[in-house]
Amino acid sequence: MSPSLNPLRTKFSSPLKSPSLYNLCNSRNLHLRLHLSLQIRCKQGSTQQQKPNPKKKIVLFGAAPPVLEEKDRQVSSRDGGTTSSSTPSAWRIVKRVPKRALALLANLPLAIAEMGAIAALMALATLVEQGESLEFYTRKYSEENPVLGFFTWKWIVYPGFDHMFTSPIFLGLLVLLGASLMACTYTTQIPLVKVARRWSFLQSSETIRKQEFSDSLTCASVQDLGAILMGHGYEVFLKGPCLYAFKGLASRFAPIGVHLAMILIMVGSTLSAAGTFKGSITVPQGLNFVIGDVLAPIGFLSNPLDSFNTEVHANRFYMDYYESGEVSQFYTDISLLNFEGKEIMRKTIRVNDPLRYGGITIYQTDWGISALQISKNGEGPFNLAVAPLQRSGDFKLFGTFLPTGESDSSGKVKGISMLARDLQSIVLYDEEGKFVGVRRPSSKLPIEINGTKIVIEDAIGSTGLDLKADPGVPIVYTGFGALMLTTTVSLLSHSQVWALQDGSTVVVGAKRNRAKREFSKEMNVLLNKVPELVGTNDAIES
Repeated sequence: MSPSLNPLRTKFSSPLKSPSLYNLCNSRNLHLRLHLSLQIRCKQGSTQQQKPNPKKKIVLFGAAPPVLEEKDRQVSSRDGGTTSSSTPSAWRIVKRVPKRALALLANLPLAIAEMGAIAALMALATLVEQGESLEFYTRKYSEENPVLGFFTWKWIVYPGFDHMFTSPIFLGLLVLLGASLMACTYTTQIPLVKVARRWSFLQSSETIRKQEFSDSLTCASVQDLGAILMGHGYEVFLKGPCLYAFKGLASRFAPIGVHLAMILIMVGSTLSAAGTFKGSITVPQGLNFVIGDVLAPIGFLSNPLDSFNTEVHANRFYMDYYESGEVSQFYTDISLLNFEGKEIMRKTIRVNDPLRYGGITIYQTDWGISALQISKNGEGPFNLAVAPLQRSGDFKLFGTFLPTGESDSSGKVKGISMLARDLQSIVLYDEEGKFVGVRRPSSKLPIEINGTKIVIEDAIGSTGLDLKADPGVPIVYTGFGALMLTTTVSLLSHSQVWALQDGSTVVVGAKRNRAKREFSKEMNVLLNKVPELVGTNDAIES
């Protein structure tokens, strides 16, 4: 039996069927449009007929329902029943984890907190001595007398703060900050660049007038405006009556460069802290040493270099002096020798002017006197070893002793004492410790003390060298250079201009991300340069 329908039914293109009506009745997010009452009778098979169903009130809508997601749909079974949709699979949950992790890492307050924690640990490293022995920390930060009432050696040694820059906490914070920077770059900065590079033509005058700066030019041509903008450094694009122009797009890339530069600095700093070799040595003039014998690893990433087998020869050590006699600068003439003893490099180094070779840097840091070359009663010359006696700040004192072969009643050996503050002059004392005189090594003048004739032939200096193999230095320098460059570029302004030829009128809109007051003045100056056209509207539009 055919259902009796309301005349409004003609809006639908096909007769209604019970499963469709049932689905419509169970749709949740639909708005009520109209109500129809239908009496439906269904037939089962071709020969048998079911008893008529009781009248049902069915709600119909004047528009098709929205397409539901697969997870929200209900599937009708053959017997008219329904089964609820299955819950999201484990794979979908797993796919959401990276997005949530990126959103968490890209959080600005989190990044600020990470940088604050890193700065606090670096400040702590300047207060706590680094690289000392356990005995040193237990003695200075003892539990009997804790600093501030609680700070003992356990707070330093257990977290690894005695080697702060290679401690797990510090390195972990660096890794976390690097992850935050990369997440911010991926989720925020790169999408902004993609949007900025997109040519966005606005074809509505109302939309253009909603920009931060807007104006209208009567009797003007959009082509003339484009030419003016090109003359002032804008990239201009035309599409029919529409114009889009921009300049300063590099400033949109600058934040990405800043993030990458900071990551480079952190990687280089970590490599420097965990992969460096260091060592120091005092070498008398004329002697050699092997680089690998001096350098020692200070981190778990330290990897020896081929240049560690290079031999260093101190050819000569000498000093410059002020007029007052104080040392002003000291120099070392150094040669680098290969396995065969062949010189491969030679340079005279001084303070702040090191030698660099094969990833190794040799610094001039100190000086001393290793020996005095003297002649005794015409015999010699021979060397007397010199020892440091006193050092207070920059003041140094060296001394040596020349036995005369006689002993006093107490068994003490008598002899001549010699003292030196530098390589310029030697002060001599007799067996009784009385001052005798001063001699310069270059003078070759003899002096007689207790019947012994002495000539100071030369004062042999020793050079203090610091050696370092730091693989992170080039990375850190590159990072800081990139940081300065990208920070400067980020100060540039990104300007955008839209225009539309509306008859004889050109509607102009523009915006800039910074220096907006100056931008309005700049745009007014540019628009004043657009020539006014005289002619019909058709001529202008053409």
